Amino acid sequence: MKKALLLAGGMAIAGLAWYLLKPYEYVVTFKAPALPGVVYQTIKTWDQSLQNGTVTYQDGNAKLTERFQFSDSVHYYSWNIDRVNDSLSTIKVYASDPEHSLSIKLAIPFSDTNFEKRTRKTLLDFNSQLREHLKNYKVRIEGRDTLRATYCACAAVTSTQLGKARGMMQNYGLLSSVLVDNGVRLNGRPFLEVTHWDTRADSLSFNFCYPIIRQDSLPPHPQLEYRELPAIPALKAFYNGNYITSDRAWYALLDYAEEKNINVSSHAVEVFENNPNMGGNEMLWRTTVYLPILPETAR
Repeated sequence: MKKALLLAGGMAIAGLAWYLLKPYEYVVTFKAPALPGVVYQTIKTWDQSLQNGTVTYQDGNAKLTERFQFSDSVHYYSWNIDRVNDSLSTIKVYASDPEHSLSIKLAIPFSDTNFEKRTRKTLLDFNSQLREHLKNYKVRIEGRDTLRATYCACAAVTSTQLGKARGMMQNYGLLSSVLVDNGVRLNGRPFLEVTHWDTRADSLSFNFCYPIIRQDSLPPHPQLEYRELPAIPALKAFYNGNYITSDRAWYALLDYAEEKNINVSSHAVEVFENNPNMGGNEMLWRTTVYLPILPETAR
């Protein structure tokens, strides 16, 4: 009996020590009908809309930490995002207030603290924005296809993933003015070719290109490169929505490739079927997205 009491007491002390020393005060778990990459990018977009939020750490599409400055304290949210299936992710958010950690931990078992209420309110706001975002685009996977060969004029761009569309727009005028003003004949819709994608550093490099008819004399320009894009076997998808978030199709294609055991490059090619400067319903804008298939697809 005495040994049992000592064991129970020891376990209680160990449990209390773990509770008081754990690096967070509150954890919220919820599910989202989206792939982890989509959730991750939506967090970053949402964060930029907040006056008091800053991303302090990121690790690919699975982990991210935010710092929130509230009037009386600083809170940290550590996000862990896990894929359940191709249309569902589990999200765990570990919330902490280092300066008031002990008092919050002591109060939580006995009351619904302001810290918990504020955390829930903030995360409900995010969840609402995520679900609204999911209504504003659509991805349809077509399967295997071939990206046709083309000769093109390209401008190299480096940005964050979220800044992709801005980088395109900054070079749209350059491409159109240099080519059209010099009588170069266009030969298709503008497209983007990813050359480097680092999810850990949130770094994206790509070529923004116009297909053109090859000719003997092309106007030289320090920011333009003329090159041949060869025909490439690829997985193909259609994306409808604002071009800012066309990368949602990348995640869908990567997930499809993993499910079908197809070895693909993460260097997507996006062909833009509509001119966003014309406005209109964004759900009618269409991007054809390709992920090149690599040799030796069996894994």
